[in-house]
Amino acid sequence: MTVTQENSNTMILSQQFRKTRAQTLELVQTLEKEDFVVQTAPFMSPPKWHLGHVTWFYEVIMSKMNSSYEFYSQEYSKVLNSYYQALGIPHEKTKRGIISRPTVDETLQYFAIINKRVEEFLKNPIIGSNLDYLFKLAFNHECQHQELLVYDLQHLLSSTYRPIKHNDVPKPSRVEKSSVDISGGLYDLGYAGTDFCYDVEIPEHKVYLNPYRMDVFPVTNGDYLKFIESGGYEDFRFWLADGWDQVKKNNWKAPMYWEKDGDTWTRNDFRGKLAINPNEPVCNVSYYEAYAYCRWAGKRLPTEAEWEKAASWDEKKQRKTTYPWGNESIFENHANLLESHLWGPAEIGSYPSGKSHYGLHQMIGDIWEWTTSDFVGYPGFQSGFAEYNDKWFSNQKVLRGASFATPQYQVKNSYRNFFRPDERWMFAGFRCVEDI
Repeated sequence: MTVTQENSNTMILSQQFRKTRAQTLELVQTLEKEDFVVQTAPFMSPPKWHLGHVTWFYEVIMSKMNSSYEFYSQEYSKVLNSYYQALGIPHEKTKRGIISRPTVDETLQYFAIINKRVEEFLKNPIIGSNLDYLFKLAFNHECQHQELLVYDLQHLLSSTYRPIKHNDVPKPSRVEKSSVDISGGLYDLGYAGTDFCYDVEIPEHKVYLNPYRMDVFPVTNGDYLKFIESGGYEDFRFWLADGWDQVKKNNWKAPMYWEKDGDTWTRNDFRGKLAINPNEPVCNVSYYEAYAYCRWAGKRLPTEAEWEKAASWDEKKQRKTTYPWGNESIFENHANLLESHLWGPAEIGSYPSGKSHYGLHQMIGDIWEWTTSDFVGYPGFQSGFAEYNDKWFSNQKVLRGASFATPQYQVKNSYRNFFRPDERWMFAGFRCVEDI
């Protein structure tokens, strides 16, 4: 790479760095100081911790390229380390809300100081240091925490959170629920491009699929309500044993954030406490709930390979695409993501221009979609960053797509999200498939 190419590359990295950092600050701009420090549940983290952790991660990245790099504060590192054993003993996640120092002001000051360090670092990059990959990893890492922060803000504040930007929901087109037949045979699963991807998206490898039929739309609130009203949460026959244990242990009666108000089901989220919209994709359901619904409906969840082929494969041109609507990365009017500023799932049929080559709608955006696949490395997997993804290859299920809280920067058909099957605090839903 020439000096001119190197300078151009670092300029692009600097621009993306500033954009990513600005988007993180935008999410917390309307919070009161008291909001920054509260941990409302063991699975969530206080906003202050997210700000500090993503800042600290840039220090980790710089230390990977410069062995003499000195961290800003060893005390900060102790409380902002999420799970990296090689960098010390991580602070217990469930106790992040009891940490008073660094203060909110000190955390914001730390955020600004490390921003300046990164800008200087990128002005004088270390040649041969894998700079492009590591900084793109850091940007994607921060995008992940932006989405996690939105999950946590909903649990913390829900309808009292005031986002800086809020757009009107697009008017949906008239839709007819149906399903599409997808051919079987060999399919190359995984990322095939040349830009950044996570190590768990590669290597691309062949899998064999039997032909299957997939629903054009995700399961909606109205669909799921029929499951509830037919006694779905009261009949063990639809549930995996572990799932049924969760139903009884946690007294599940409906998706997370649903409440029964007289005869009406309501949902309390960023848009307020409103009656359930039957035409929105169901959200905040666990893998167990998705599995139970499919059993009740006489269908099943897709594998991640089935999901990816349905989102990626162009039968006419016999090729894969990076996004369901093709290779162009223009998301406006194609998908409901964080930059859409809708703060909730859009009704099915809201993004007709974003459908896949098979005619499937809303595979990217609105809600993550559960698959039956276990989160493990692909054949030939090699870790690209120690302790990042591969340490989670146990007791996790793969989700595909993206949610209304996912930043555009990290979205593509091959992206693999993962959560435990009992978790439902994230914006997750599903669509059904059938064997042909």
